[in-house]
Amino acid sequence: MPLFCYPFVQESFSMKTKNTVKPRLFAVLLISVLLTLISGCQPVPNEVHLTGPTMGTTYNIKYWSETEQIPEDIQAKVDAELVHINKLMSTYDPGSELSVFNQSKNTEPYSLSDETMLVMNEAINIAKMSNGYLDITVGPLVNLWGFGPQAKPEVIPSDAEIVAIRAKVGFDKLTLSGNTVTRSHPEMYVDLSTVAKGYGVDRVAEIVESFGINNYLVEIGGEMRVAGEKLNGQQWRIAIEKPVTMERAVQEIISVGNNAIATSGDYRNYYEEEGVRYSHLIDPKTGKPIQHNLVSVTVVHPSCLIADGFSTAIAVMGKEAGLEMALQNNLSVLLITRENGEFKEYTTPGFESFLINKG
Repeated sequence: MPLFCYPFVQESFSMKTKNTVKPRLFAVLLISVLLTLISGCQPVPNEVHLTGPTMGTTYNIKYWSETEQIPEDIQAKVDAELVHINKLMSTYDPGSELSVFNQSKNTEPYSLSDETMLVMNEAINIAKMSNGYLDITVGPLVNLWGFGPQAKPEVIPSDAEIVAIRAKVGFDKLTLSGNTVTRSHPEMYVDLSTVAKGYGVDRVAEIVESFGINNYLVEIGGEMRVAGEKLNGQQWRIAIEKPVTMERAVQEIISVGNNAIATSGDYRNYYEEEGVRYSHLIDPKTGKPIQHNLVSVTVVHPSCLIADGFSTAIAVMGKEAGLEMALQNNLSVLLITRENGEFKEYTTPGFESFLINKG
């Protein structure tokens, strides 16, 4: 424990008294002073920043605590948990639990871990609430359009190819029971990437809290969860990016209290072919990239997993359907559309309290 007054204490013990008349009185006074100083020596809080690679991106943790913590212990536990999540749910790791399930072509009940089943159940719940616009079985369509582990297609998929793939897509073709999942088509492919980062943020936040830390910011690839306040006593402020491709700019600044925040949009991950823009967000109803003017969705929720899932669902749904669903489910949401060459914002009542002046 770093005692900022320790050098003074050491020096005090080495001092020689010139008072030979009352040495005992001097010693008593000296000990009394030293005890007072030592009792007042407390660790000085400082903000700690931990970072590392995960899920094809990076994680960042900022925290401070009035009790001393060993950052290396926290980071070791965080790193181990994130490696564990990847070994369960990554579609880029052919040896992950989810990849092995996808490769099995099994239509019998298949056992999965508690963690994978938890994430899958939450995703299915969001799928039901969003009328299927969040679909964890849409992976084959994502791959067909070149946004998954496979490379960009040499030619744009034909309608016949899309129809053939859609036959094995649909969250309603999955049956979850206890720790097992059953699929109705042997080539169904489950992709949890729309919610896995959010789940990772929640797990890291839980680890940080397990060390008795109540003031923190956890971020993975832009998805965040915050609690408490900054060391200077101010609330954590989060910038929502302006949905433009060629620059980094701020659209809004928000303060969300003890909550998570997730943003989805199509302005970064896309490609163009013969003047047509193809987004990585695939509409499971059509099997094609979205074509509407909703370009960014931000959701605030206590759970980053749920915020992550709803932000993706609404981004696929479009403004009208997305806003209606958000209002029906009392979600705190900011939607940004591109209308007549300009950005326009739409918010639900729950989100408005989070907005603060950018200045």
